[in-house]
Amino acid sequence: MTQLINDTGFVTDDFPHAFCAQGAANDCRALDLTADAQPEEVDLNAGLEMIRIDFPSFADGRGFTIARALRLRGYTGRLRAHGHVIADQYAMARRAGFDEVEVTDDIAARQPAEQWFFRANWQDQDYQSRLRG
Repeated sequence: MTQLINDTGFVTDDFPHAFCAQGAANDCRALDLTADAQPEEVDLNAGLEMIRIDFPSFADGRGFTIARALRLRGYTGRLRAHGHVIADQYAMARRAGFDEVEVTDDIAARQPAEQWFFRANWQDQDYQSRLRG
């Protein structure tokens, strides 16, 4: 099982569609990307509602780069980080363009909702904001 986290804390997953692998049919509404995906090769078709990007390790930051590149290409749908993301990385995930994070129950048990919620004010949790403050 997994837990879904957004700026309000742990939430119920409300996305009803299954995820397709990259290169699947054009009618795919939700796309699963691996950490080694090339963002310029992702087909951002009009029916695509969500992209989920895998984080195989909390030390692997390629997913942040992929998310940012997709946003720069104009993708406006939901972006979900999936896998080994820790609460300390939540602000970075939001700045990179992710809307939410999906983690295993094991990670969620070690890092309760309060730790994620503490970082939900991600716009004020950066170096430039602290300098301005």
